[in-house]
Formats: sequence, structure tokens, C-alpha cells
Amino acid sequence: MTDSSDSLEQRDLSEQVLIRRQKMDKLRQQGVAPFGRRYERTHLNAAIKDGFELLDGREVSVAGRLLSIRSHGKASFADLADMTATLQIYVKTDIVGQPAYELFSSFDIGDFIGVRGRVFRTHRGEVTVEAHEITFLSKALRPLPEKWHGLKDVDLRYRQRYVDLIVNRDVMETFVRRTQIIRAIRRFLDGRGFYEVETPALSVIAGGGHARPFSTHHNALDLDLSMRIALELFHKRLIVGGFDRVYEIGHCFRNEGISTKHNPEFTMLELYQAFADYNDMMKLFEDMVTSVTQEVLGTLKIAYQGTDIDLTPPWPRLSMMEAIRKYAGIDWQSIKTDAEAVAIGEKLGLDLKNKKTKGMVLDEICSELVEPHLVQPTFLVDYPVEISPLAKRHEDHPELTYRFECFIWGREMSNAFSELNDPVDQLERFLQQAKEKEKGNEEAHVFDEDFVNALEYGMPPTGGLGMGVDRLVMLLTDNLSIRDVILFPLARPRAD
Repeated sequence: MTDSSDSLEQRDLSEQVLIRRQKMDKLRQQGVAPFGRRYERTHLNAAIKDGFELLDGREVSVAGRLLSIRSHGKASFADLADMTATLQIYVKTDIVGQPAYELFSSFDIGDFIGVRGRVFRTHRGEVTVEAHEITFLSKALRPLPEKWHGLKDVDLRYRQRYVDLIVNRDVMETFVRRTQIIRAIRRFLDGRGFYEVETPALSVIAGGGHARPFSTHHNALDLDLSMRIALELFHKRLIVGGFDRVYEIGHCFRNEGISTKHNPEFTMLELYQAFADYNDMMKLFEDMVTSVTQEVLGTLKIAYQGTDIDLTPPWPRLSMMEAIRKYAGIDWQSIKTDAEAVAIGEKLGLDLKNKKTKGMVLDEICSELVEPHLVQPTFLVDYPVEISPLAKRHEDHPELTYRFECFIWGREMSNAFSELNDPVDQLERFLQQAKEKEKGNEEAHVFDEDFVNALEYGMPPTGGLGMGVDRLVMLLTDNLSIRDVILFPLARPRAD
């Protein structure tokens, strides 16, 4: 049964669309093209507002979408929005003429127009363009939602991002800033001598991480393929081939749940540097984040969800063992067997499905009891071998690896290794991961014979790092959900 209020809303919308279509036909009858042609504008709105002192009294041409019209007899004020800002327009009968003013009065909110006119400031101090000529550019056949409506209907915001961008200026600013952040990352890495590369999104083997992949089928080759879950293994092949420093900003795909921190399709930065280790990666990541933040925001002291975050380096380093002792009160080194570790995990009420080794339990305890405390930037270092199949073993503690994750506001921001370049050790770890997969662990790493083959040709000591670009954007735009920094997040089709 359909709610009566929904029916009324749909009927009202249908009537408004019908009226706008009638206006579209009337424009054609008047010789006005309802979907226009190119328009030469001289300035963006923000440039006029910011450069008023130089533009005062000068003639400009602007173009954008009408967001409001306020009529006062033979004159009207209107708000015209482009990508950069909203600018006030002043339209007066005595200046544009009666026919043009009547045509302007028939325009709807959401229509696109071009305006040529003089820049001035009103008595209230509002930078304004006095219209001398108005050009109709495109008809909007659907009305925009009421102000704030888009904010209330979160699901509709994601499904119809184009409407969200129109009515919510802060959403547009988020995605403009996302572009600025990615540009700044590229500038930083290019300046450090890294080469940007492109690697396959489709592969026979989805390697380089612990995750369940999306599967597909190539008809011509009659071949089952997977969407990539990480960029790592192809990049290491490039290091074997002779590249010293490579990076890629690309989409990865993980067939997992959706949350405020996870989206099935996300943007990953991965980079690899020959003759380096995880200490170099810590310094590089610290430098990159602070450089990007300073360039985009102009400060290293930011507020995220009401919490003050200070990104000023150096950031503290804390081993997983130290962190467990500090935040969970557990002396992990005193635990000798997997059974002891599982018993402690179960006593703590942790979900240990398919996680029956010391290393896996340690990781789960860190996730639940340690990470929420890591609010300020912190490097958590030296992870267990079982959960780090591609990282080099720690020389002093062979059950651990040279691996770190960086946390800010309790969220993982990056993952990095001194990369495993011993092909014999790598083969053994792949085989161990295969046993885990047989036990039902769907996220266990797959066996990649060609990658072992590549390592046998020799890979220099290498530092590698991965970062979720979306999470950095969330931090620097003060957005809680990853879906708020992805233009078109995946959504289930509506039932209607």
C-alpha cells in the first residue's frame, strides 16, 4: 500500500514537470532554444567575488544555474551558481528591456542562463552583476528539492549525487577538495622521483592483500578472472624489472560489507621504493600526509568530528606488543601456544571465527582494544607473520615482520612493509596461506606461482606502502562516512 503523503508528493512533482514542459514548448514558440548552445564567459563567480576591487564597474559574462529569484516589481535579484560560488544577479526592466525582463520572469529555479553585465556592490555589501543581456542556456524539467531536503534523505543523496551537488554547496566543496588532495599526492611523489604506473584491474589471481575478491568471466578467452583487491604484486614485478620507485592511484574492489569505513570499490595509493625499508616508508608517509595537508588546508592542526588532531611530525612509533600491554593489560610475550592465545581472545569476547593462531588473535585484540585509543597519528609496528604473508621477517623476532600500520582517530590510514624478497620464504608462506584457505578462511592470500618466479630473478630490498585515498579525504574534509567522499557509492536498486 502506498502512503498517501507519497502519492501527493508524486502527483505534485508530476504537475510541476508538466508545467515546465509547457514552458519549454513556449520558449521554442518564442524562438528561444530551450537547450541552448555554447556561451563564452569571462569569469567564474568566485573570481568576481574575490577580485571585486579590480572588477568594480567592469563588464563581465557569467553563466550558471538559477537557485533563487526575488522579484520587486520591475526589478529582480537572483542567485546564479557555478562550480565555484553563488553570485547575485540584478535584473531591471529599464536596462534589459520589457520583453527580456518578461522572458526572465518566466524562468524556473534550476534553469541555466548566461548574464553579461556590470559588476557592482549593493548597499548591503553584496557583490552583484547588473544584467545588460541575458541568454537562456538550458531548461530544467524537474524542480530542485526543497532546501535541506537532500540532507534528510541520505539514501537519495547517494543515488542522485547530481542533485546533492546542486543543493548542498558543502558537498561540492568536499569533492573539489578531494581533487586537490589527489593532485597534491601526485605532486609530492613526482617530486620524490617516483614514476606513476598503471597495472591490470582484471587478473587471474587477486593478490596483494587479505580480502574476498569479485569474480567475473572473460568470454573470448573462456577464463575466470578476479577484480584486483590490491596493486602490490604487479608493482613488485616492476621493481624486479628495474624500476626504482613506482606508484599508482587506482581503484580496488573487495567483495565485503559496506560500512562508514568500507566501500566495495575504493581508491588505493600504493608505492614501492627499491633499496628502502619500512622505516623509510614511515618517514615518507609522514612527509606526504603533512605536505598534502599543509598544501590543501594551510595548517597541520585540524579538527575531525569534534576532535583536535595535530599532524605535526614526528609521529610516535609503538610496537604491537607494547600496545597490547599498554591498552589491554596483556603480556603477549608470555603466551607460548595458539591455544593460550585463543583462550584469552574468547575470554575477552572476541569473534575468532577462522582465527586460531597467536598472530591472528593478536591482530583481533589490537583491532578491538588498541586501535580506538590511537587518536593522534601513531605508527603501530612489527606485525605477526601469519597476517603479513608479503612482509619481511623480523631478524630478532622471526614470528614477527617489518610491517607497520598508521592510525589516526582510531582508523587505519596506511599499511607498509619491508617487502619480502626471499622467494623460498615467500613460497612457504603462500603454501601456509593455502592451508588457511582450505580451513575456510576466504581472505587467505592465494598462491601466485608467477610472483614467486619473479622473485627468483632477484628483487632488491624494497619498502612498500599502501594507503586508502578515500580515508585521507575523509580526514581532511571532516566526513565520517566513506560514502560521503565517493561521488557515486554503490547502492542497492530501489524497489520502486
